[in-house]
Amino acid sequence: MKSYCIKTQNEEIIEYLLNKLSKLDFPNISYCKKSFKIYYNLIMHYKEEDTEKFENIVISLIIDVIIEFYENKLLKRIINSNYFYFDEFERKLILENCDEFLHQNEIREKIFYDLMDYVKEKRNLFLEGIVNFRVRTYISLLDNVVDMAVNKYIIEKEYKEFINLLKIYVNTTNSKTEIVHLIYTHGESILLDNEKNIIQIEGSINNAKYLSDISFSSNDIALNTLLSLLPQKIELHLIDKEDEFINTLKLIFENRIRVCTECNICKTYKMINKVNLNMK
Repeated sequence: MKSYCIKTQNEEIIEYLLNKLSKLDFPNISYCKKSFKIYYNLIMHYKEEDTEKFENIVISLIIDVIIEFYENKLLKRIINSNYFYFDEFERKLILENCDEFLHQNEIREKIFYDLMDYVKEKRNLFLEGIVNFRVRTYISLLDNVVDMAVNKYIIEKEYKEFINLLKIYVNTTNSKTEIVHLIYTHGESILLDNEKNIIQIEGSINNAKYLSDISFSSNDIALNTLLSLLPQKIELHLIDKEDEFINTLKLIFENRIRVCTECNICKTYKMINKVNLNMK
């Protein structure tokens, strides 16, 4: 027979584990809750000789507890320690960004290997001690997650500032042309003037006056041309689906943009696309 005692000062965790065990389809495990001084204890006994499956179940239970009760606190601790210079609201946004980079299978694997030898050797499993001292690989992973979440926040912040600056420019500068047609197909932009003649797009990003230091799409030069011409209206002939570049245009030019999908220009370029696909 093999036995374990999981100890914590948080009674809610013990109730959570009891609920998990009650739904577990694994025979020959007996368990009970005990309270000693300031600790709540979950005591488990396994009556069979082959204990490897039992050990894995115990590790899995601890992983569930860490993710459910400790992970958010650990992320907050890392953010507050390493990125204390962000204000409270910014730190909250960074914490929310962490969800995008938390891949549960990878997390469970890291914790499992951190605990495998420890659970084989120990019988008293103090949860707070495990979280603080026994899951270093997992903590390192959370450090990386926070770093990625901070980078995402900074890029999004700079992007919003970039958009706001361009919106101010567009709304406070006189237009230089009445209308520009923008044909958007296969992620590339073609610009036409009022007479449907192609507008040459400056090919060197070094001469682009209105771009951020961060490149957000392959159409930055087309955007720079639109900002140079500053048309009163932009007829957006959308041959393909909207993407990041189109969303950026809408944010900057707002009600100057009219999206079109069925005019003669749209039909012509859709037909060209169809012909090109058939030739491949």
